[in-house]
Amino acid sequence: MALQTILGAGGAIGSALAKELHKYTSDIRLVSRNPKKVNQFDELFPADLSDPKQVDIAIEGSAVVYLVVGFEYSIKVWQEKWPVLMQNVIESCKKHNARLVFFDNIYMYDREFLNKMTEDTPIRPTSKKGEVRAKVVQMLTNEIQSGNLTALIARSADFIGTKNSVLVEMVYKNLKKGKSANWFADANKSHSFTFVDDAAKGTALLGNTPDAYGEVWHLPTDKHALTGKQWVELFADELHVKPKLMVMSTWMMGILGLFVPILKEFKEMVYQYDRDYVFDSSKFNTRFNFTPTTPQAAVKAIAEAM
Repeated sequence: MALQTILGAGGAIGSALAKELHKYTSDIRLVSRNPKKVNQFDELFPADLSDPKQVDIAIEGSAVVYLVVGFEYSIKVWQEKWPVLMQNVIESCKKHNARLVFFDNIYMYDREFLNKMTEDTPIRPTSKKGEVRAKVVQMLTNEIQSGNLTALIARSADFIGTKNSVLVEMVYKNLKKGKSANWFADANKSHSFTFVDDAAKGTALLGNTPDAYGEVWHLPTDKHALTGKQWVELFADELHVKPKLMVMSTWMMGILGLFVPILKEFKEMVYQYDRDYVFDSSKFNTRFNFTPTTPQAAVKAIAEAM
Protein backbone atom coordinates (compact mmCIF):
# COMPACT_ATOMS: atom_id res chain seq x y z
CA MET A 1 0.00 0.00 0.00
CA ALA A 2 1.06 3.59 -0.62
CA LEU A 3 2.65 5.40 2.30
CA GLN A 4 0.63 8.27 3.82
CA THR A 5 2.46 10.66 6.15
CA ILE A 6 1.12 12.98 8.84
CA LEU A 7 3.27 16.01 9.68
CA GLY A 8 2.23 17.15 13.15
CA ALA A 9 0.89 13.77 14.22
CA GLY A 10 0.91 14.53 17.94
CA GLY A 11 -1.92 17.08 17.96
CA ALA A 12 -5.67 16.72 18.27
CA ILE A 13 -6.24 16.46 14.53
CA GLY A 14 -3.18 14.31 13.85
CA SER A 15 -4.21 11.56 16.26
CA ALA A 16 -7.78 11.41 14.95
CA LEU A 17 -6.54 11.51 11.35
CA ALA A 18 -4.21 8.54 11.91
CA LYS A 19 -7.16 6.51 13.12
CA GLU A 20 -9.17 7.40 10.02
CA LEU A 21 -6.32 6.77 7.55
CA HIS A 22 -6.16 3.17 8.74
CA LYS A 23 -9.35 2.63 6.69
CA TYR A 24 -7.40 3.45 3.52
CA THR A 25 -3.90 2.11 4.17
CA SER A 26 -1.86 0.25 6.76
CA ASP A 27 1.25 2.17 5.70
CA ILE A 28 1.12 5.29 7.87
CA ARG A 29 4.04 7.43 9.03
CA LEU A 30 3.54 9.65 12.09
CA VAL A 31 5.90 12.61 12.22
CA SER A 32 6.31 14.87 15.27
CA ARG A 33 8.86 15.50 18.01
CA ASN A 34 7.58 12.56 20.05
CA PRO A 35 5.15 10.51 17.95
CA LYS A 36 3.05 7.78 19.55
CA LYS A 37 1.33 4.91 17.80
CA VAL A 38 -2.37 5.19 17.05
CA ASN A 39 -2.62 2.04 14.93
CA GLN A 40 -0.65 -1.15 15.46
CA PHE A 41 1.59 -0.84 12.42
CA ASP A 42 2.19 2.93 12.41
CA GLU A 43 5.74 4.00 11.58
CA LEU A 44 7.00 6.46 14.20
CA PHE A 45 9.24 9.17 12.80
CA PRO A 46 10.61 11.61 15.40
CA ALA A 47 11.61 14.87 13.70
CA ASP A 48 12.12 18.57 14.22
CA LEU A 49 9.98 20.10 11.48
CA SER A 50 11.87 23.39 11.68
CA ASP A 51 14.79 21.57 10.02
CA PRO A 52 14.29 21.36 6.21
CA LYS A 53 16.49 18.26 5.97
CA GLN A 54 14.35 16.41 8.49
CA VAL A 55 11.19 17.54 6.67
CA ASP A 56 12.60 16.17 3.43
CA ILE A 57 13.51 12.80 4.94
CA ALA A 58 10.09 12.57 6.61
CA ILE A 59 8.30 13.12 3.29
CA GLU A 60 10.52 10.85 1.17
CA GLY A 61 8.60 7.83 -0.11
CA SER A 62 5.18 9.30 0.69
CA ALA A 63 2.26 9.16 -1.72
CA VAL A 64 0.18 11.61 0.35
CA VAL A 65 1.37 14.10 2.98
CA TYR A 66 -0.99 15.70 5.50
CA LEU A 67 0.21 19.00 6.98
CA VAL A 68 -1.68 19.32 10.28
CA VAL A 69 0.96 21.05 12.40
CA GLY A 70 -0.25 23.24 15.25
CA PHE A 71 2.36 25.76 16.32
CA GLU A 72 2.31 27.56 19.67
CA TYR A 73 -0.46 30.19 19.65
CA SER A 74 1.92 33.13 19.29
CA ILE A 75 2.03 35.60 16.42
CA LYS A 76 5.83 35.77 16.64
CA VAL A 77 6.08 31.99 16.36
CA TRP A 78 3.59 31.90 13.49
CA GLN A 79 5.37 34.66 11.53
CA GLU A 80 8.71 32.95 12.02
CA LYS A 81 7.75 29.32 11.43
CA TRP A 82 4.70 28.99 9.18
CA PRO A 83 6.04 30.40 5.88
CA VAL A 84 9.32 28.49 6.31
CA LEU A 85 7.58 25.20 7.04
CA MET A 86 5.14 25.62 4.14
CA GLN A 87 7.99 26.34 1.72
CA ASN A 88 9.99 23.34 2.93
CA VAL A 89 6.98 21.01 2.71
CA ILE A 90 6.08 22.26 -0.78
CA GLU A 91 9.64 21.76 -2.05
CA SER A 92 9.89 18.26 -0.58
CA CYS A 93 6.48 17.21 -1.92
CA LYS A 94 7.51 18.39 -5.39
CA LYS A 95 10.86 16.61 -5.12
CA HIS A 96 9.29 13.29 -4.04
CA ASN A 97 6.14 13.61 -6.18
CA ALA A 98 3.88 13.48 -3.12
CA ARG A 99 0.37 14.90 -2.98
CA LEU A 100 -0.21 17.45 -0.21
CA VAL A 101 -3.27 17.96 2.00
CA PHE A 102 -3.12 21.17 4.06
CA PHE A 103 -5.36 21.33 7.14
CA ASP A 104 -6.33 25.00 7.39
CA ASN A 105 -8.50 27.36 9.45
CA ILE A 106 -10.66 30.41 8.57
CA TYR A 107 -8.46 33.18 9.97
CA MET A 108 -7.82 34.70 6.52
CA TYR A 109 -11.50 35.26 5.73
CA ASP A 110 -12.97 38.77 5.59
CA ARG A 111 -14.57 39.37 8.99
CA GLU A 112 -17.61 40.95 7.34
CA PHE A 113 -18.57 37.60 5.76
CA LEU A 114 -18.39 35.27 8.75
CA ASN A 115 -22.17 34.86 8.93
CA LYS A 116 -22.12 32.41 6.00
CA MET A 117 -18.65 31.11 5.23
CA THR A 118 -18.20 29.03 2.08
CA GLU A 119 -15.14 28.10 0.04
CA ASP A 120 -15.74 31.34 -1.93
CA THR A 121 -15.70 33.67 1.08
CA PRO A 122 -13.38 36.64 0.33
CA ILE A 123 -9.85 36.42 1.70
CA ARG A 124 -9.07 39.68 3.49
CA PRO A 125 -7.32 39.07 6.79
CA THR A 126 -7.80 41.68 9.49
CA SER A 127 -5.50 40.18 12.13
CA LYS A 128 -1.80 39.40 12.22
CA LYS A 129 -2.48 35.68 12.55
CA GLY A 130 -4.89 35.92 9.64
CA GLU A 131 -2.18 37.55 7.55
CA VAL A 132 0.14 34.62 8.22
CA ARG A 133 -2.54 32.09 7.22
CA ALA A 134 -3.32 34.04 4.05
CA LYS A 135 0.37 34.10 3.16
CA VAL A 136 0.89 30.35 3.44
CA VAL A 137 -2.38 29.64 1.62
CA GLN A 138 -1.22 31.89 -1.24
CA MET A 139 2.12 30.07 -1.36
CA LEU A 140 0.30 26.78 -1.74
CA THR A 141 -2.28 28.13 -4.20
CA ASN A 142 0.46 29.50 -6.45
CA GLU A 143 2.04 26.05 -6.70
CA ILE A 144 -1.30 24.37 -7.42
CA GLN A 145 -2.22 26.89 -10.12
CA SER A 146 1.18 26.64 -11.77
CA GLY A 147 0.79 22.87 -12.03
CA ASN A 148 3.92 22.22 -9.97
CA LEU A 149 2.14 20.47 -7.10
CA THR A 150 -0.92 18.29 -6.56
CA ALA A 151 -2.51 19.60 -3.37
CA LEU A 152 -5.76 20.57 -1.69
CA ILE A 153 -6.86 22.68 1.27
CA ALA A 154 -9.09 21.10 3.91
CA ARG A 155 -10.48 23.97 5.95
CA SER A 156 -12.10 23.66 9.37
CA ALA A 157 -14.06 25.99 11.62
CA ASP A 158 -12.95 26.21 15.24
CA PHE A 159 -13.04 22.60 16.33
CA ILE A 160 -14.62 20.79 19.22
CA GLY A 161 -12.65 17.88 20.63
CA THR A 162 -10.98 16.61 23.79
CA LYS A 163 -7.70 18.47 23.12
CA ASN A 164 -6.94 22.10 22.25
CA SER A 165 -10.60 23.10 22.01
CA VAL A 166 -11.99 26.38 23.33
CA LEU A 167 -15.23 24.64 24.25
CA VAL A 168 -13.46 22.08 26.41
CA GLU A 169 -10.99 24.49 28.01
CA MET A 170 -13.39 27.37 28.67
CA VAL A 171 -16.74 25.61 29.02
CA TYR A 172 -16.50 21.92 29.89
CA LYS A 173 -13.59 22.12 32.35
CA ASN A 174 -15.00 25.16 34.16
CA LEU A 175 -18.47 23.65 34.54
CA LYS A 176 -16.90 20.37 35.69
CA LYS A 177 -15.13 22.29 38.49
CA GLY A 178 -18.33 24.03 39.53
CA LYS A 179 -17.22 27.34 37.99
CA SER A 180 -18.90 29.53 35.41
CA ALA A 181 -18.22 28.71 31.77
CA ASN A 182 -16.36 31.46 29.92
CA TRP A 183 -17.33 32.91 26.56
CA PHE A 184 -16.04 35.83 24.54
CA ALA A 185 -17.70 39.10 23.50
CA ASP A 186 -21.33 38.00 22.98
CA ALA A 187 -22.86 34.68 24.02
CA ASN A 188 -25.98 35.36 21.92
CA LYS A 189 -24.11 35.13 18.62
CA SER A 190 -24.02 31.86 16.66
CA HIS A 191 -20.72 29.98 16.45
CA SER A 192 -20.06 26.85 14.39
CA PHE A 193 -17.66 24.20 15.64
CA THR A 194 -16.31 21.31 13.58
CA PHE A 195 -16.26 18.02 15.51
CA VAL A 196 -12.69 16.64 15.48
CA ASP A 197 -13.83 13.17 14.39
CA ASP A 198 -15.67 14.67 11.39
CA ALA A 199 -12.65 16.83 10.53
CA ALA A 200 -10.43 13.74 10.55
CA LYS A 201 -12.87 11.67 8.49
CA GLY A 202 -13.21 14.48 5.98
CA THR A 203 -9.47 15.08 5.69
CA ALA A 204 -8.71 11.37 5.20
CA LEU A 205 -11.48 11.05 2.61
CA LEU A 206 -10.25 14.08 0.66
CA GLY A 207 -6.66 12.84 0.73
CA ASN A 208 -7.79 9.56 -0.81
CA THR A 209 -10.05 11.08 -3.47
CA PRO A 210 -7.92 11.91 -6.55
CA ASP A 211 -10.42 14.33 -8.11
CA ALA A 212 -10.70 16.36 -4.88
CA TYR A 213 -7.23 17.85 -5.40
CA GLY A 214 -6.75 21.36 -6.71
CA GLU A 215 -9.60 22.73 -4.60
CA VAL A 216 -10.52 24.18 -1.21
CA TRP A 217 -12.94 22.09 0.86
CA HIS A 218 -14.81 23.05 4.02
CA LEU A 219 -14.72 20.05 6.32
CA PRO A 220 -18.06 18.58 7.44
CA THR A 221 -19.72 20.75 10.09
CA ASP A 222 -23.31 20.65 11.33
CA LYS A 223 -25.36 23.42 9.73
CA HIS A 224 -27.11 24.33 12.98
CA ALA A 225 -24.72 26.88 14.50
CA LEU A 226 -25.60 27.26 18.17
CA THR A 227 -25.10 30.42 20.20
CA GLY A 228 -22.47 30.51 22.92
CA LYS A 229 -25.26 30.31 25.49
CA GLN A 230 -26.68 27.20 23.80
CA TRP A 231 -23.27 25.49 23.74
CA VAL A 232 -22.90 26.14 27.48
CA GLU A 233 -26.39 24.74 28.08
CA LEU A 234 -25.54 21.57 26.12
CA PHE A 235 -22.46 20.90 28.23
CA ALA A 236 -24.29 21.77 31.45
CA ASP A 237 -27.08 19.32 30.59
CA GLU A 238 -24.54 16.59 29.92
CA LEU A 239 -22.79 17.27 33.23
CA HIS A 240 -26.07 17.74 35.15
CA VAL A 241 -25.04 21.17 36.42
CA LYS A 242 -26.43 24.69 36.12
CA PRO A 243 -25.38 26.53 32.92
CA LYS A 244 -23.45 29.28 34.69
CA LEU A 245 -21.83 31.64 32.22
CA MET A 246 -19.45 34.60 32.33
CA VAL A 247 -18.84 36.59 29.15
CA MET A 248 -15.43 38.22 28.78
CA SER A 249 -15.52 41.58 27.00
CA THR A 250 -12.67 42.76 24.81
CA TRP A 251 -11.50 45.27 27.43
CA MET A 252 -11.55 42.56 30.09
CA MET A 253 -9.42 40.33 27.86
CA GLY A 254 -6.98 43.19 27.46
CA ILE A 255 -6.52 43.44 31.23
CA LEU A 256 -6.38 39.67 31.81
CA GLY A 257 -3.96 39.37 28.90
CA LEU A 258 -1.35 41.12 31.04
CA PHE A 259 -1.34 38.03 33.26
CA VAL A 260 -2.55 35.26 30.91
CA PRO A 261 -0.42 35.19 27.72
CA ILE A 262 -2.90 33.13 25.68
CA LEU A 263 -5.62 35.77 26.17
CA LYS A 264 -3.25 38.48 25.00
CA GLU A 265 -2.63 36.44 21.84
CA PHE A 266 -6.32 35.72 21.35
CA LYS A 267 -7.53 39.30 21.73
CA GLU A 268 -7.07 40.13 18.03
CA MET A 269 -9.29 37.17 17.11
CA VAL A 270 -12.20 38.07 19.42
CA TYR A 271 -14.10 39.55 16.47
CA GLN A 272 -15.03 35.95 15.65
CA TYR A 273 -17.27 36.01 18.74
CA ASP A 274 -18.88 39.45 18.46
CA ARG A 275 -20.82 38.45 15.32
CA ASP A 276 -22.44 35.31 13.93
CA TYR A 277 -19.84 32.75 12.82
CA VAL A 278 -21.53 30.22 10.54
CA PHE A 279 -19.49 27.66 8.62
CA ASP A 280 -21.07 26.08 5.52
CA SER A 281 -19.77 22.65 4.46
CA SER A 282 -22.54 21.84 1.98
CA LYS A 283 -20.03 21.39 -0.87
CA PHE A 284 -18.37 18.52 1.00
CA ASN A 285 -21.60 17.08 2.42
CA THR A 286 -23.19 16.94 -1.03
CA ARG A 287 -20.13 15.57 -2.84
CA PHE A 288 -19.59 12.75 -0.33
CA ASN A 289 -23.17 12.29 0.93
CA PHE A 290 -21.90 13.06 4.44
CA THR A 291 -24.04 13.93 7.46
CA PRO A 292 -21.99 15.85 10.08
CA THR A 293 -22.24 15.02 13.78
CA THR A 294 -24.84 17.12 15.59
CA PRO A 295 -23.71 19.44 18.40
CA GLN A 296 -25.65 17.30 20.87
CA ALA A 297 -23.89 14.10 19.78
CA ALA A 298 -20.49 15.81 19.73
CA VAL A 299 -20.89 17.16 23.26
CA LYS A 300 -22.05 13.76 24.51
CA ALA A 301 -19.06 12.00 22.88
CA ILE A 302 -16.60 14.49 24.37
CA ALA A 303 -18.10 14.29 27.86
CA GLU A 304 -17.85 10.50 27.72
CA ALA A 305 -14.28 10.59 26.40
CA MET A 306 -13.18 13.06 29.09
